[in-house]
Amino acid sequence: MIRPFLGALAFAGAACALAMPAAAQTTGGSSHQVYTAKLVPMNTKVAGHQAIGEAEFSVNGDKLTISIKMRGVSPSMIHWQHFHGFKDNKAASCATEAADTNHDGIIDLLETEPTSGTTMVPFDSDPAGMDIAHGAYPTATTHGTYQYHKTVSLKALQAAFAKAFDDQELDLDRRVVIVHGVPATTKLPASVASLGPIPAHVTLPIACGKIERVGG
Repeated sequence: MIRPFLGALAFAGAACALAMPAAAQTTGGSSHQVYTAKLVPMNTKVAGHQAIGEAEFSVNGDKLTISIKMRGVSPSMIHWQHFHGFKDNKAASCATEAADTNHDGIIDLLETEPTSGTTMVPFDSDPAGMDIAHGAYPTATTHGTYQYHKTVSLKALQAAFAKAFDDQELDLDRRVVIVHGVPATTKLPASVASLGPIPAHVTLPIACGKIERVGG
């Protein structure tokens, strides 16, 4: 993730989104493309839950529809969720136990950076608004589930992403989706790092999935 979680917290649109072939990257095109990510649990010992889920990104012309379904998350609380990646556009992957470089038994947000990169696009009420720190994220039910569904202008998201990340492309299949968050009452060692003033329980990764293109 990003030391500029709040600085690079802005994000926005690449001139060519989602790793589309050059001919299909113009907004308003007719091609339909689908990307998915299977989210698997992270930090289960401290989270107390096996957070699993699926994410889907469907592209139709200038419309990008983002759908995320999660279960096994901490109930009745807000969960931050984003796609993460690298500013040089290399492929990101989910962090493994080897990422726990301080050996405290927890993979914190900063420890995901070498494999997953920085926080790029928030899946909140306004992804193209790029307000990672203050966006309205989904709240889990009392049963530890939630569903997120949002359709955005691909052109607007590309423009925002390009502005925030030096004209890089969205390139979805080079990114990972990470879901965050455990209750504020969770006891975390002081070694668990976060970004700036953001509490570690808010940014703690609880699920991750690599985005892959599956259709279109």
